[in-house]
Amino acid sequence: MRIDDFNYELPVDLIAQFPTEKRGQSKLLIVNPVSRKICDSKFVNLFSLINPEDLVVFNDTKVLKARLFGKKETGGKIEILIERIIDEKNALAMIRSSKKISEKNIIQLSVEHNIGIIGREDNLYKIQLNKGSFYKVLEKLGHIPLPPYINRQDKPSDEERYQTIYARESGAVAAPTAGLHFSKEDIESLKIKNINFAFITLHVGSGTFQPVKADNLDNHVMHKELYSIDEHTRNLIEMTKKKGGRVIAIGTTVLRALESAFNDNRICVGKQETRIFIKPGYKFNIVDALFTNFHLPKSTLLMLVSAFAGYEFTKEIYRHAILNKYRFFSYGDAMFIEQKIE
Repeated sequence: MRIDDFNYELPVDLIAQFPTEKRGQSKLLIVNPVSRKICDSKFVNLFSLINPEDLVVFNDTKVLKARLFGKKETGGKIEILIERIIDEKNALAMIRSSKKISEKNIIQLSVEHNIGIIGREDNLYKIQLNKGSFYKVLEKLGHIPLPPYINRQDKPSDEERYQTIYARESGAVAAPTAGLHFSKEDIESLKIKNINFAFITLHVGSGTFQPVKADNLDNHVMHKELYSIDEHTRNLIEMTKKKGGRVIAIGTTVLRALESAFNDNRICVGKQETRIFIKPGYKFNIVDALFTNFHLPKSTLLMLVSAFAGYEFTKEIYRHAILNKYRFFSYGDAMFIEQKIE
């Protein structure tokens, strides 16, 4: 398939610039690839679609305040997006500057803190902090890294709303946005209904926003992401499968982690790395249903959804969502794909 097969026209006013007033107030599009049914609903009705024998899996990654603003010694403005913290003093980052950056540049963040550029790794810069730790500097000086399609500066409210309520493992530079819909009351509702739920960790990288540049999808190289699955989650998945229940992924990040970990008819546990590229033709091994937001044109996440729901049906879903003015992307509405296409 080619990149243009995954393009669509989206009115700019459908790109959500702010979250709903409260979590869980979004619309929900319920779709079934097998029956070809499309139903307009609300997020609050999601829980009536989850069965007692199902397992709901969340991503508990926590978004870093990964955007830093600084100045070169010459006074030129610099924007840094931390991609991955290697240790307290070292990190990988994307750097935006009006002029070319070199390893001679020292970036001043504050009177106390500056950053030196010590090398390159693919399209990222290796950077080093002069004192303190990156985690503390980001907490003090960093900004929430809102996606490029949100055309505004971050606000204090984004520190709460661009973070899931169950976030606990720091390391992401973008939110697992399907999880943003869930409130503490929703998690309690799962407990009250005796529906099993579990967590994986996948640290979402900035590569999730990078457009596919290869015209032929077979030539596209996926970005790398780190993830972790524990023994408890694997046991719950195996028990769910034995009972005939569904493994429901809350977001494409969960789906990527679970499918990446499947090897030799079993899920591998522990810290791992994935470059999995899921596109139409992929055979799903673990995930049976998917809750997700609406994704960018020509994106690998749209390709993943097309693999799960079927290419032609996904186009029909997106046409329906645009016609009925669903809100798109990170702060937008969601859909629930009740089962994968076989």
